[in-house]
Amino acid sequence: MPKDTPLSMTSPSTVTDTVASAANGSDPRRLAAIDMGSNSFHLLVANYQNERLQVVARLGEKVQLAAGLDEDGNLSEEAMQRALDCLGRFAPFLNDIEGHHLRIVGTNALRDAYNSQTFIDRAEAQLGHAIEIIAGREEARLIYLGAAHALAESGRRLIVDIGGGSTEFIIGEDFEPKALESLRMGCVTFYGDFSRMVS
Repeated sequence: MPKDTPLSMTSPSTVTDTVASAANGSDPRRLAAIDMGSNSFHLLVANYQNERLQVVARLGEKVQLAAGLDEDGNLSEEAMQRALDCLGRFAPFLNDIEGHHLRIVGTNALRDAYNSQTFIDRAEAQLGHAIEIIAGREEARLIYLGAAHALAESGRRLIVDIGGGSTEFIIGEDFEPKALESLRMGCVTFYGDFSRMVS
């Protein structure tokens, strides 16, 4: 069932960054965001109208991209293919969405991989849209804003996000992040490092 989400235009999240410049007309705007995380990929599609988001599609798949990083820091072909297969299932949801109403971001695994551009080139060709590899603190900022919109209470808060390849710590108040940090420690990469140590 589609869900209406109140939106503060003064504090854009991953999706709302794509529409900060959109006019508040009577017709809904179709927006989308794809988060290519080190553990899982997520797609969110929403209609934006009258400063509200109505979610129309939400998909997620455990791709474990970071598990495909070898000892030399390169993504394996198998891991890249898992990711491309997932993006292929996301692609039909992007058909009617204008480029400036769509944001696709990659996080720690793609920041770390030496051959990330090889994957990005293939993924962009498949999706027909540009992909950003965002910095750790930009990832932290977006995590905070997404969490702040989902929380009913206001005030000062600490948000911790343990991802597949990195962990973000954010202190913020209401919709404003005050301090951001991203550490290269995640559940997938730590599991891989530990497995290699004991094998």
